[in-house]
Amino acid sequence: MKTFKYLLFLLLIITIGFCIYIAVQPNSFEISKTRTIKAPASVIYNNVIDFKNWEAWSAWAEADPDIEISLPNQTKGINGTYFWEDNNGAGTIKTTDATPFSSIDQDMQISNFPTSNLNWKFKSNDDGSTNVTWTITANHLSFKFKMNAVLMGDLEHEIETHYERSLEKLDSIVVTNMKKYSIEINGITEHSGGFYIYNSTSSKIDNLKNSIDDLLPKVKKYAQENNIAISGFPFINYHSYDAENNAVMFSCCIPTTSKVITNQPDILTGQLEPFRTLKTTLKGDYTNLKEAWDMSMKYITNSGNTVADNGPMLEVYLNDSSIVTNPAEWKTEIYIALKD
Repeated sequence: MKTFKYLLFLLLIITIGFCIYIAVQPNSFEISKTRTIKAPASVIYNNVIDFKNWEAWSAWAEADPDIEISLPNQTKGINGTYFWEDNNGAGTIKTTDATPFSSIDQDMQISNFPTSNLNWKFKSNDDGSTNVTWTITANHLSFKFKMNAVLMGDLEHEIETHYERSLEKLDSIVVTNMKKYSIEINGITEHSGGFYIYNSTSSKIDNLKNSIDDLLPKVKKYAQENNIAISGFPFINYHSYDAENNAVMFSCCIPTTSKVITNQPDILTGQLEPFRTLKTTLKGDYTNLKEAWDMSMKYITNSGNTVADNGPMLEVYLNDSSIVTNPAEWKTEIYIALKD
């Protein structure tokens, strides 16, 4: 009987000691992880702000294939919500505030535990990459929460590990999605032609992008400063392309509603007469333009057509890459003049 009493007394001491140990655990915690991703802040932000994308890069979903995820009608933006249920109970995350391309604030509730705050920050770097910081903050932790944390092991280490893995997967998914592209041969059609203003130059092929980035904004600026009515999308007209000698001659053009008399020697006026053409559409990064041109030339040969001598060879940019920052969403049309 005495032994039993001693055992009960010992158990009571252990229980009291365990409760004291739990009670003195910190009443709050904060965990923050940062990863540099080679993508614009806007592209990463647009992925994170929509909970439809979370399952693809969530380390918790990866670790538990039996997790049940439910998505309501609104998953994107402020008040967007994300639900899940696993062995630890049910949970929800709700977006409470967001500054486009800069930060996102969210509340996370798991079972009956106190609400935790999640924060995302997106900091753009000069090299085009983005520092993505994901932080969780929890305050006023209950005795039950701290007891569960002790019994389950190092909860903070688990969160850190899952945050690192989630950011790693987010990185891979964003970068991979940016590389997606498609090329469509639209077929033989007619180009209506029209007036345009332009400047021309020659450069090495491997410096073509830099030359276009330098010249095209100057034509755009001239049109804006002189209130010239623009009738379409900016385009490049290639006059010659000599791969063997690494040389290209081209014009950077802005279409206008009528003939414009310019007052600068390097900004000229041109006109395209209507012409028969092969039209090809690229959706994706400009690095895929060579493949689009090669496919177009092959189609012309296989269809029994012939490229017109000195005819227009155009690249038309349907959206502004400075505004549409995801290369996978860039759209370019190619027009190659054909002999009648």
